[in-house]
Amino acid sequence: MTTSANTAKRFFRRAGITAVATALLAGVIPGVAAADSGRERPDLRAMVQEIAAFGFAGAQLRVHDARGDWTGSAGVRELGSSAKPPTNGRFRIGSNTKAFVSTVVLQLVGEGKVGLDAPVAGYLPEFGLDRRITVRMLLQHTSGIADYTASIPLGGQEFLDNRFHTYRPEELVRFGLALPPLFAPGTDWTYTNLNYVLAGLLIKKVTGRSYGDEIQRRILEPLKLRDTEAPDTRPGISGPHAHGYYRYEEKPGQWKTVDITRQNPSWASSAGDLISTTKDLDTFFSALLGGKLLPAPLLAEMRKPHPKGGYGLGLYVQEASCGTVLKGMGGFHGYGTLMAGTPDGSRTYELSMTYGDSAADMGQAYYKADGMLTDKVLCGK
Repeated sequence: MTTSANTAKRFFRRAGITAVATALLAGVIPGVAAADSGRERPDLRAMVQEIAAFGFAGAQLRVHDARGDWTGSAGVRELGSSAKPPTNGRFRIGSNTKAFVSTVVLQLVGEGKVGLDAPVAGYLPEFGLDRRITVRMLLQHTSGIADYTASIPLGGQEFLDNRFHTYRPEELVRFGLALPPLFAPGTDWTYTNLNYVLAGLLIKKVTGRSYGDEIQRRILEPLKLRDTEAPDTRPGISGPHAHGYYRYEEKPGQWKTVDITRQNPSWASSAGDLISTTKDLDTFFSALLGGKLLPAPLLAEMRKPHPKGGYGLGLYVQEASCGTVLKGMGGFHGYGTLMAGTPDGSRTYELSMTYGDSAADMGQAYYKADGMLTDKVLCGK
């Protein structure tokens, strides 16, 4: 199995949504024409069609390379409809949220308000955290804290019955801390959403504003990202968007597909609740890689991968056939997202995949799309 495949499988498992990654989506007819940006790129148009045909209800792709910018989509916007996904559509970006949160924390480090290797307990004493856990460990998933996702319903009928339930971040922290630690701080690596819930609370404690407000003030407004938002507990997606679906086994041998577009995202909090577009993600990722959001020393820290997880501080750092590439990977019930680029930002792609009613292995489809785009877009094969 490739490094990319292993990374994607670890992501879906640690994100706590294995059922979402393996049991959803799509009704896509191979060969359906993509709605594109007008620039003639048959290679990219064929690629987004092929990705949708892996089993996704729909896919929208944005690419920046030596030939310029291109956007296109394939599949359907909504099951039962022939309309294609909007190429400017909004979607839930899942754990790509972590790159935004890490950027804000590192900005606070650059301003001297947070110490990268300072104990988190010094900022959040109310949780009684092990004082060996540092801010860096949160951002790189080496804290050893167990994940809260095992303590809340994220699959099957129980999830559907509770999909509008509100969780507060402090509640999620206590769920995780009630579980035994996974390992001693700093001695291993495990992808854990609770790390970034704590990072969001750290931002609030230091600035006096929510992580969403700080992202708005420090990233969204300066970059004019008007289609990105932290929804808090709001269940809907405003503006144009494709629908996401959840397929689950209602009874043994009986599968049911439910439109899951509307759901309360508070279970993900600052670990994964942002809504965005491929255009906004491209602007953000290009600005980040180009050094517009962080000073060079802190950007270098962000890009240092842990040897086990290949994870830096909010980003995956992978070795592809053409060298180092940087990625954000995200999954949410009904939605899967990838953003990636070469270190110099000369080649980037952003992909939103919506799940439908396919019985295909969607975790497999997700990393297959990732591998294809890495080879063809980032490495130019």
